[in-house]
Amino acid sequence: MVKQAVFTMKLEPELRDSFMAEAAGEDRPASQVMRELMRGYIQQRRQAREYDDYLQRKVEAGRASMRSGLGRSNDEVEADFAARRRSVAAG
Repeated sequence: MVKQAVFTMKLEPELRDSFMAEAAGEDRPASQVMRELMRGYIQQRRQAREYDDYLQRKVEAGRASMRSGLGRSNDEVEADFAARRRSVAAG
């Protein structure tokens, strides 16, 4: 991978020193560790967006189901499962 960009940031001296010491303790360049952290952050954010999109689609599907009369209200579901719990408890 060609590395052409320089990334400069301001840090507290203690944070920088601790980070550099930890990277050195693993015999790894700080830039390599930072690239891994950045890739991890990017992946985490992508997964969060994908989950948010998935959840939004599920919510919209549920709303569409309710609008079309195919869904059941929360009260109906709760009543159904309360009856099932009583049935199981009765034995």
